[in-house]
Amino acid sequence: MIAWIQDFSRGLREQGWWVLVAALLIGGALWGFAELVDEVQDGETREFDRAVMFAMQRGPSWLGDVARDITSLGGATVLVLLSVGAIGYLLMNRRWRAALFVTVSVAGGSLISAALKEIFDRPRPDLLPHAVEVTSASFPSGHAMLAMTTYLTLGAVLAEVEERRRFKVYVLLWAALLALLVGLSRIYLGVHWPTDVLAGWCVGSAWALLCGSIALWLQRRGLMS
Repeated sequence: MIAWIQDFSRGLREQGWWVLVAALLIGGALWGFAELVDEVQDGETREFDRAVMFAMQRGPSWLGDVARDITSLGGATVLVLLSVGAIGYLLMNRRWRAALFVTVSVAGGSLISAALKEIFDRPRPDLLPHAVEVTSASFPSGHAMLAMTTYLTLGAVLAEVEERRRFKVYVLLWAALLALLVGLSRIYLGVHWPTDVLAGWCVGSAWALLCGSIALWLQRRGLMS
């Protein structure tokens, strides 16, 4: 047992504490998603969802236009254009594996989102008129999840080219902020329950962290070029 603990500690020192931190964050995000699923299926989030949606409608009228602009940042068209642009840039610089990393992260997130919507098949909110057209199921929010996955992934790739830590933190904070704003816009526009958005953030961040951890592991072995 002592020998196993020593081997484990040595592995952490060799790989860096980021392995443990990433594992804790991913586990926490997935635990949060599992708790949301349980609460939603039991109907225990109904009052919370309603209260938040009505509270968000108390803002000024111009917020509607702002919300529609922001929500488009999490739409398929914008995310695909950003991803294709980033992949093209990486390919032009002969960074084949980095381009593959972005492709797998974004495409994988899309597949996971679609699969979860099919599994849970939660109806859209009917409390307020929908300010934008929607057709898919509600849980989890695809905009919230894919915005979190895509912006964090692209932010991580952009941060990689800069050695200054402050720049890395700045880029990743902006990526997270954009994803959070996209999710909030979906609630304001009446097309998602708050718990849909929370679930999307949980799964999206877990997937982005998993992909980012794998990419960092490959990079440290000289395989992420």
